[in-house]
This record gives sequence, C-alpha cells and structure tokens, in this order.
Amino acid sequence: MTILIFSALLLVFAFLAGILGALTGLGGGVVIIPVLVLLFHVNIHLAMGASLISVIATSSGTASAYLREGYTNLRIGMFLETTAVIGAFIGALLIAVLSKTFLTILFSFLLFFSAYLTIKRREEHEQYQDSHPWAIALKLDGNYPLKDRLESYRVQNVPLALFIMGIAGLIAGLLGVGSGTLKVLAMDQALRLPYKVATTTSNFMIGITAAVSAGIYFSHGYIDPKITFPVMIGVIIGSFTGAKILPKIHTRLLRIIFSIVICLIGLQMLYNALF
Repeated sequence: MTILIFSALLLVFAFLAGILGALTGLGGGVVIIPVLVLLFHVNIHLAMGASLISVIATSSGTASAYLREGYTNLRIGMFLETTAVIGAFIGALLIAVLSKTFLTILFSFLLFFSAYLTIKRREEHEQYQDSHPWAIALKLDGNYPLKDRLESYRVQNVPLALFIMGIAGLIAGLLGVGSGTLKVLAMDQALRLPYKVATTTSNFMIGITAAVSAGIYFSHGYIDPKITFPVMIGVIIGSFTGAKILPKIHTRLLRIIFSIVICLIGLQMLYNALF
C-alpha cells in the first residue's frame, strides 16, 4: 500500500471517527486505535499516539461550537478536569510498568458497564429540586437549549464525579484514549446532567486530558507525522460535521449510539486481549 492510499483511507476513517466523537463525547481515539492496529497493522504505541492527537483534534473542533450554542458547561469541565489531568499524568508515567493485557480487559468491562448504565437512565422522567452543596458553592448548575427554550438543570454527587474523573484520566494516560467513556459516565450518572450537556462537556475536557499525555508520548517517539497528520485533518472535519448534527438528533438515539459503539469497542478489546 502506497503512502497516498494509506493517507486517503486513514482520512476517511478519521472523518467518521470525528463525527462519532463529536456526537458521543468519546473523542476519535476509540475508533482510531482499532482501525490502525487491526486494519493497517500499525504498532500499538504509534496508534495510541495518533489516538491522542485525534482526541485533541476532536476537542478543538467541537469545543467552540458547543460552547457558543450553550451546551457545554465550562465550569463543570474545568473543575472536574483537575483530577482527570492528575490521573492522566500518573497513567502516562506508568505506561511501561503495568500490564497492557490486564488494563485492556479491565477497560472493556468498564465499557460494558457504562453502556448498561447509559441505556438504563431515563433523564426525561427525573426532576431535582436541589443541587449538591459543592455544586451550589461552585455555581455548577446551568441550562441548555432544548427545542425552542432554555432548560435548567441541577448538579448532583460532585465528589463521586471527581473520583470517576481521576480514574478516567489514569486510563487516558495508560491506554492512549481520551477516556471520554468514563467522563460521560461521570457527568451522566454521577452529576445527573442532561445527556447532551454531558457529551459536549466531555468533548471539551478530553482534549485537555489528552494534551497532558501527548507530550510524554512524543518524548518516547510514539507520535508519527505520517499517521497523525491525516488523522488530525479527518477528525477535525468530522467533528465540525458532528457538531452540526447534534442539536437535531434525539437524546435517546444518542444514548443508543453511544452504548452500541462502546459495547463493540469493549468486545473488540476483550477479544484482542484474550486471543
């Protein structure tokens, strides 16, 4: 395969990854790594490096659009990112120490659990009159556009969300993904945010987490321009496309898409780890 054909194919897959990442808050990395490793037989570490770049690109492509439209909760994103960044730094330092097989199996089961919780929640039937005391003190409550009006929401269980974010950052550093799965889980299940607020805020956060790890991956030589350049271009275009689609798509469909995607990824990771 010539470098031109390789770049063109990678651009197409990265474009699709960008759309999916923008809609689900997962970032493009969860698609990029399997594509590079399984289809193009790229070294796993180089694939992880390209994944981090794709995550940063997804975040850059959607953050401004979602913030302008009123979906992203900037206060929540910056507050929760503190523990995620610490976890990502520790994870990147431990990359050469911990077993990749064990981590892959563990993460695959976390994906299955996240899918179950995501499908199970029915946010349209929930009503919260009060917020968690930390949320009140930090002014984390907000609103988001719903049809032709602004819908307000109350933030719950802030300490639990902080803990989950730390784990998300650790996995981001170890596996080279933006850990958007656990970020969305923390905001959807712990903070009880509306799903579109959770996914868009996750898109904002994953770029920060990935940037912490990217410098360490670069110093190890795991960032290959021949791979990362078409990935970055494709993901940016895809993420802008996804950002235009999100306001028009129903929340329940988003939950189904998210759950199906992470289950498929979990099965793939589990199969590769065991066989």
